[in-house]
Amino acid sequence: ASDSPSIELQELRQRFGNRRVFLYMGRVATEKNVEALIKAWRLVRPAGCVLVIVGDGPLRSALQAMGDEPDLVWWGYEPSLERRVAFQQLAEVFLLPSLVEGLSLALLEAMASGTACIATDAGADGEVLEGGAGIVISTQGVTTQLRTLLPVLRDQPVLTAELGHRARQRALERYTLAGNINALEALYAELVPQASLMV
Repeated sequence: ASDSPSIELQELRQRFGNRRVFLYMGRVATEKNVEALIKAWRLVRPAGCVLVIVGDGPLRSALQAMGDEPDLVWWGYEPSLERRVAFQQLAEVFLLPSLVEGLSLALLEAMASGTACIATDAGADGEVLEGGAGIVISTQGVTTQLRTLLPVLRDQPVLTAELGHRARQRALERYTLAGNINALEALYAELVPQASLMV
């Protein structure tokens, strides 16, 4: 059945066991502000949880310099789409601490997977989550805000489940490919009403 977990998801579940996965997926670069997320994580160290960083970039080696930490996994670049999707399905919480962003595709994918999403108000990410589809934080003082939020997310699995449900609903309502194509076609027809007559 299509509802059965993929091989990749089964493998990841086996690897992480019963630990709750918090996920960052994207470039490890200054504008993504992964450093603030890691600082907050190291301050809180939420019991029973693991932060997985999927991605690579110029800051990875510097941020990883502390060496292996049991609750912080540097996965690196993941070329397999199936495994990236499996990570988003496995994760209980998706974190996007960006200082600069357009509209994050990884955020939309996490929302569609039913993952609770926390993102800054950089670019359009805050708009995507506003009105209860996720938690929006300010680009100012990301570490401080996450330091407060991480224990709440750890202690309230009912909250993360509800946020994941709302994120998925929002993604299905507003961000499906078919819906966006229909909206684009309607806009095109409105802007160029004579196009059909000229064919």
